[in-house]
Amino acid sequence: MLTAVPDILVIDTCVLLSNVLRRLLLGLAAQGCFQPAWSGVIGDEWRRNASRIWNMPREDIQAQWDVLQGTFPRADQGDVSLYKDGLQRSDPKDWHVIAAALAAQAHSEDGQVVAIVTRNIRDFNRTELRQRGLFLFDPDQLLQRCWQQYPQKVFSLCADIPADCAREGHEAESLDSLLRRERLFRFNRLVAAVENKAGS
Repeated sequence: MLTAVPDILVIDTCVLLSNVLRRLLLGLAAQGCFQPAWSGVIGDEWRRNASRIWNMPREDIQAQWDVLQGTFPRADQGDVSLYKDGLQRSDPKDWHVIAAALAAQAHSEDGQVVAIVTRNIRDFNRTELRQRGLFLFDPDQLLQRCWQQYPQKVFSLCADIPADCAREGHEAESLDSLLRRERLFRFNRLVAAVENKAGS
């Protein structure tokens, strides 16, 4: 049973589309807490949906993606279609995510742990993943582990989230409100406990 933060983390499109989760996870990745991974399909999905959801020109979204690719040059696993072979039990629409994890696993060093973080937990068959040496987390589970292993780094990133969101033109919200909206309930309790202790 995995108790630590995985070495390599495939970040599903639904997670990358969240401003809060993207900042937290990629902020941790930039500090060496884990290596992020994705595929060409995840990149295509992100650019298409981000442009629609945020009502931004595709050129601007592409520029943001180019920055991510440059910041994390080892993340993109490219064409992962060959790694779909043999998958049966998980939702076929998410085979490309598992394939990205298997590609990252194939390119990893011995002993490195590869996991997937997604909001769509029910679309992935845990037995199928476990048989291939992969782990699965929802964002709340993963951030709890990150908190346990890298508390100062996580807390520092959390502290910046409200101001970062406000700078992008979003309505000002407290950290508590932002984390609740992202359904990070257990993680939010950990953060709130430290904030309350610091304020007492």
